[in-house]
Amino acid sequence: MSTAISRFVGVVAVVLLILGGQAMGRATAEQNLKDVTANGIEALADSCMICYTVREGDTLSGIAWHFDISLRSLVQANKLQTTVIHPSDVLVIPGKSADLDTVLSRGNFSREDLYLLARAIYAEARGETFTGQVAVGAVILNRVDSPDFPKSMREVIMQRNKNTYQFSPVADGSINLKPDETAVNAAVQALLGWDPTNGALFFYNPHIASDKWIKTLPVMARIGNHVFASRT
Repeated sequence: MSTAISRFVGVVAVVLLILGGQAMGRATAEQNLKDVTANGIEALADSCMICYTVREGDTLSGIAWHFDISLRSLVQANKLQTTVIHPSDVLVIPGKSADLDTVLSRGNFSREDLYLLARAIYAEARGETFTGQVAVGAVILNRVDSPDFPKSMREVIMQRNKNTYQFSPVADGSINLKPDETAVNAAVQALLGWDPTNGALFFYNPHIASDKWIKTLPVMARIGNHVFASRT
């Protein structure tokens, strides 16, 4: 078994099986978010496919050995054309599953919290890499943990500052888009504690951000099109 797998044995992703639930029409942002979240929670399966996020130094054979499955089954489950893998690749582990509520209980989060986080990630970062999507989720969770922000997932995502939503997808309605499996998996990774931002509380696209203040904040990480920053 590679040292990378040993080191990150606890960092196992979960892809939730979302079985439907389309985004609803617009009313107020708050009402829309409430309605689509309720539908989404009902659509979440009780069990989850277990996935593994590839880390530096991992090998496909080492991952297969760790999960006690054959290399062939791992290749077939992920429709791989080669055994070459790269950091941040997400592999489905065939024949393995986990109870959703058990996963959520590790961090005292609800299904509603998970689905809200997945929607926010999808709306904000669906064009980003998997790591970039996890990073957006991590910022939201860092705000939940910070004394400078509200204390619940919903309150953080819905927060306003001088009548302006902190997250633009809430204002423009894209928060109501149905998240794909990548966004849900990114949400779970963030809930399990993966923070590629090193504790950032803010993120922005430097090519389109017009707020001069946010560009003065200390930069914690640059991932894809986003800069992740913290307070001075």
